[in-house]
Amino acid sequence: MERSFGKSMVWLHSWAGVVLGGLLFAVFWMGTLSVFDREIDRWMMPQTRLAPGTQSISLDRIARTANATVPAQARQWRVDLPTERVPVLRFSYQDSGGDIIARQLDPETYAFIPNQGTKAGTGFIFPFHYSLHLKWQDLGKWLVGLAAMTMLALLVSGVIIHKKIFAQFFTFRPNKRLQRSSLDLHNLTGVIGLPFHFAIALSGLIIFMTLYFPQAHWGAYGSSKQANKAFTAEAYGRFARPKANTRGTLASLDAMVHRAEREWAGGQPYFVRVWHPGDANSYVELRRSYARDITMNMDQIYFDAASGKVLHRFEAAPVMTLQRFISGLHFIQFEHWALRWLYFLAGLSGCVMIATGFIFWLEARRAQHAKKGLAGVRLVEGLTIGSVTGIMSATLSFFIANRLLPLSISFAGVERAELEMWAFYLMWIAAFAHAWLRPGRAWREQASIIAGLSVLAVLLNWLTTGDHIAHALATRRWAVAGMDLMLLATAMLAVAAARRLGQRAREFAAPIGPSVPVRGERKHG
Repeated sequence: MERSFGKSMVWLHSWAGVVLGGLLFAVFWMGTLSVFDREIDRWMMPQTRLAPGTQSISLDRIARTANATVPAQARQWRVDLPTERVPVLRFSYQDSGGDIIARQLDPETYAFIPNQGTKAGTGFIFPFHYSLHLKWQDLGKWLVGLAAMTMLALLVSGVIIHKKIFAQFFTFRPNKRLQRSSLDLHNLTGVIGLPFHFAIALSGLIIFMTLYFPQAHWGAYGSSKQANKAFTAEAYGRFARPKANTRGTLASLDAMVHRAEREWAGGQPYFVRVWHPGDANSYVELRRSYARDITMNMDQIYFDAASGKVLHRFEAAPVMTLQRFISGLHFIQFEHWALRWLYFLAGLSGCVMIATGFIFWLEARRAQHAKKGLAGVRLVEGLTIGSVTGIMSATLSFFIANRLLPLSISFAGVERAELEMWAFYLMWIAAFAHAWLRPGRAWREQASIIAGLSVLAVLLNWLTTGDHIAHALATRRWAVAGMDLMLLATAMLAVAAARRLGQRAREFAAPIGPSVPVRGERKHG
């Protein structure tokens, strides 16, 4: 019975990883980059590389800009205030058709910054992590949820399979055969990152609990549209009142901010939104910042726009506060650089764990499949290479396109931001094709491509902006310097990987004799 259970866990661990490992790697890769999505924004949006502001922000002055900019029939306009990681003001409004038009402002001069023509980290990389940019019927979020459930199953089954966890924590033999060293590294990264990987997968599911498990609130509120509105209002906070369709005024937003800071005992807003601008029933919404908190709080205060009187105040109930705490652990929006780097390294360990799991599966079956004339290894190897080195090359192509494309470019009706995304997806598709067309050589060649693209991205940043690493450090543009240094580190790791893979080219392309099972381990699958 125990042996049968162990075999079933081996089967589950092997085939769940093979079937969904590519999706898991994409989610982990983009999630890891999302830890520094705002820093990626600075690199990809050169005109937002501003020094921290030296004067306090005047929302009343921004309101005058809004009055001259926002169309008369706009539903609302909003200002997101600068932070330590985002040195610009973000100004947006929703037009009568429901479309959001967003611009950025210099917090010193209040002048509009030219459109940077990119979705960058916060607009492309971060949404890819949780939605894969597949919006139809929330398909992307469902696939990511499936990936999270798979990760939990892989972690639990992995612990059951590998009973000698403590010994494996100290075991890594890089000079052994590829099958052995990849399994060592798979076990090592799995053990070191186990608490993080489990917490990040589980919290990802909890964040979208209303999508994956709507029955929880349907049981209490019902499933009708009106019931859903009641749940949303109680869980997330909502205040609304209809337009009066008569002309109104806007009192001092700065005074409202000061009142909110007193109500929040020193807490500051991170955005201010004016609903029904110019109407007699206009009202102002302020949300409290969580830059210094783990919990992504839902604290809100609503003011009457004309008088500045408090209309409504909301704080989340305990259950929702717990959900927002878990969300904060996952999204790491709080400003703590040491923890941010730990998250980044833990995310990379997840990527390594997934990639080495693939490699071990391949090496354990390569000779056996070749002897029997099976195409399984070649199929999975192409999937692995495209999923691992392919998405890395695609990401670098995204960065390079950002530095090469002129701001005003448009092709066949496609704007610059979409062209950058095209560069990503076309490179990713090409990586899969290359992997299947060049078996035995694709690993080494794609590692070399990653090294070349990384260096090219650094050089293009220097040539197009003048911000080489020394200049970025001298001017305290830490995000830009950090991005370039990480690209160079990627290049060095890729060169080392390409050299190592070159030494093992024969092992990849033409194994001799049957595969030797790894001593002390059960044969997977």
